[in-house]
Amino acid sequence: MLFGHSDDFHNYTQEVKINFSSNVWKGANTDKLMEHLHTQLDKITNYPEPAASSLKRLLARRFEIKEDNVIPTNGAATAFYLVAQTWRGAKSTILAPSFIDYESACLLHEHEVTFYANHEDLAAIPLKGQDFCWIGNPNSPDGRLIHRAELLKLIAANKHTTFIIDQAYAAFTTEDTLKPADLKTNKNLILVHSISKAYNVPGLRVGYIIASTANAREISKHLIPWSLNVIAIEASKYILIHPAQFTLPIRKWQRETSEFISQLSKLDALEVLPTSTTFFLVRLKKGTAPALKQHLMSAHGILIRDASNFHGLDETYFRLCSQTSDKNARLVEAIRDWLAETA
Repeated sequence: MLFGHSDDFHNYTQEVKINFSSNVWKGANTDKLMEHLHTQLDKITNYPEPAASSLKRLLARRFEIKEDNVIPTNGAATAFYLVAQTWRGAKSTILAPSFIDYESACLLHEHEVTFYANHEDLAAIPLKGQDFCWIGNPNSPDGRLIHRAELLKLIAANKHTTFIIDQAYAAFTTEDTLKPADLKTNKNLILVHSISKAYNVPGLRVGYIIASTANAREISKHLIPWSLNVIAIEASKYILIHPAQFTLPIRKWQRETSEFISQLSKLDALEVLPTSTTFFLVRLKKGTAPALKQHLMSAHGILIRDASNFHGLDETYFRLCSQTSDKNARLVEAIRDWLAETA
């Protein structure tokens, strides 16, 4: 099986001082959430709800859809594996480069997988005979985003193909993404979201699927009971009920990202790829991403994401997620020094 999380900072024995690898909003203040969870700890002596029904109900109310259209999952990655398992042996097209768990899930459940470059003409994707099309939007690792109207046009033109749209990073852009209401006219649409990433609680592993009643029913047949623990359920409910406490300052973060990209682009040996989010790909014109990653970690305690294991990329690519201005400046300087020393 393939795994796409080789940059997990827990793998390092030395301290990670600045983490540019993880696409998680680290600025979220979780103090009140922690206080709330302390009052819920007595619930761990009982089993959680088998299908996280209270969270499902809350999500349905928020999006004004039926509860039958919502499936809470143990993180967004679990959602991908559930979909692939539900239609085992199907034919799937994946827009690449992409989150490696799409491919891992498909291969585990014996899908016939083909890839299509996400920068090519969408209308030209050869979807005839394809059961599924997997798209990250915004996409990891490159932050590329397909505009809402363009994506809806693609989905409407290919009713024979079901589109799994991963919107785990929807909060990381100011662009419009697909809405749950879009399922009303597009039964061939499955949306995947994450609660963890935008609220700095990735350890809780909470995501959810929004799908037509028929598709949700099929997927739910493979859902493991009690797959969401009680603390994850209570934390997610608190976040949804108190959205003002978890407002992600996306415009400020994007301004910092733009400045970060501007500074990196001044280094002749780097090519920064366009992005619609706060994370992006960088291509090295000399040296390799594994070598740069090793140097930054050993010399500065700075972690970056070697992107060479994403389909369609090689060892010259790495991914960054913008941090604060001072941390961004430290990385630019560290890369500048490494490039000067690299033959």
